[in-house]
Amino acid sequence: MAKTAQEKLDAKAEKQYYKTHKRSYKLTPGDIVFNILNYGFFIIFTLSCIFPFYYLFINTISSNDLVSRGLINFVPRGINLDNYVNLVKANEIGQAFFVSIGRTILGTALMVMASAFVGYLVTKQQLWHRKFWYRFLVITMYFNAGTIPWYLNMSMLGLTNNFMAYIIPGIVAPYNIILVKTYIESIPAELEESAFMDGAGYWTIFRKIIWPLSMPILATIAIFGAVGHWNSFTDSLILMQNAPELYTLQHRLYLYLTTSSNIGALMNGGVSSSAAEGIMQTALNAKVIRYTVSMVSIIPILLVYPFMQRYFVKGIMLGAVKG
Repeated sequence: MAKTAQEKLDAKAEKQYYKTHKRSYKLTPGDIVFNILNYGFFIIFTLSCIFPFYYLFINTISSNDLVSRGLINFVPRGINLDNYVNLVKANEIGQAFFVSIGRTILGTALMVMASAFVGYLVTKQQLWHRKFWYRFLVITMYFNAGTIPWYLNMSMLGLTNNFMAYIIPGIVAPYNIILVKTYIESIPAELEESAFMDGAGYWTIFRKIIWPLSMPILATIAIFGAVGHWNSFTDSLILMQNAPELYTLQHRLYLYLTTSSNIGALMNGGVSSSAAEGIMQTALNAKVIRYTVSMVSIIPILLVYPFMQRYFVKGIMLGAVKG
């Protein structure tokens, strides 16, 4: 569409304004010092955040002998991928990985759909006792019965040693529902009113208008849910005691960490020379496995998060504007 004469004049005036002010503005010595310190601080801060992941990665692809002697600090040496190959061959690790992937995808998808639909419903004045249901949801954020009542409840519901124990409790997430509700309230009401006039019902409006327009906040709560599911191991530790095939990857990592600690305690307690050599080799394997499993458990989130970042800031800001 062609620009009007006034729009062309405004664009020309804006360009001239920035050109004039750009020429007249000069950096003072104080500005230069501030910029150097500012950039320097954030570069150091960024490197300090990245280095732990880099250190972990180079230790998993370096020679295990050099890793055991603590010689890998900044540059990988004796590069090989045997640790990752052996990890793939380990049935229990592969199984735990797929359990974590399954609970993350299914649990996050159901949580997002439930949060979106419930968040939309509590914005409707026509909902029966709307204020009661909304306050009932909010109250659950502040009261928790504790671990033992929670375990007894899950046991009575038949959710011990059951994969659905990872999914069902997390479907309704009050905090995420509040974020979605607040975001939906920021969508112009005229869109729904025009759809009602055309004969659309609540479900049609939700599916064709609310859901597409709510993508930023839905992506935001999807990040919350995915990270929570992926990093969770307490439910696996408590509820899956008789079902090792349902252990999550984080639970397996916890077991390897515990094994390494036990090996260290044996070595400090004093053993025979032949036994000490065997324990040392076991400790080495445990250390390498610990590094490798840690890296594998981090990679999926590192790969997903950058693609969701563009929605994250917009969604969380718009979802927190209203009370």
